[in-house]
Amino acid sequence: MDEIRTDRPSLYDEDVVAWAEQQAAALRALGARPDLSNTLDWDNIIEEVEDVGRSQIRTLEGTLQAMLVHVLKYLSAPRAQSVRSWRAEIIAFHATARRRYTRSMRQRIDWDGLWRDSKAVAAAELAVWGDELATGLPDRSPFTPEELVAEDFTLDGALLRLASILQNPNDHH
Repeated sequence: MDEIRTDRPSLYDEDVVAWAEQQAAALRALGARPDLSNTLDWDNIIEEVEDVGRSQIRTLEGTLQAMLVHVLKYLSAPRAQSVRSWRAEIIAFHATARRRYTRSMRQRIDWDGLWRDSKAVAAAELAVWGDELATGLPDRSPFTPEELVAEDFTLDGALLRLASILQNPNDHH
């Protein structure tokens, strides 16, 4: 009998999105075998396994969007009463995003769409208080996925990047 190794993390522990895709592919192969029981609802089992990965991606997208919304609000309304709480929340959202991000998520997220959605949400939230989103922000994300989840990501660094873009819009595409 094979011994179960517990001295190294499994793919599930390291990258649940990649694990879910791997497991779904294995289940599809099993489901296609005529010699196995057809009493299992293969399609729905596969869908549930795939949803584990999709759920992790949606959670990360929500966390990153909240972080970016706060960065954009801070940039656009630096004298707002809420800037201290925005700074604290950015740190918390970033810490959560860093823990949840895996490399396999990179190609599964529409990073520019996430940026555009963050701009729209920030604009709507600012409008409630009579503020406006800074003009001249790019349509494409000015941050790479790796920058957003880097250990050294800071609000101040993000603000400097965005200020540079706003001052020199032709240098950034």
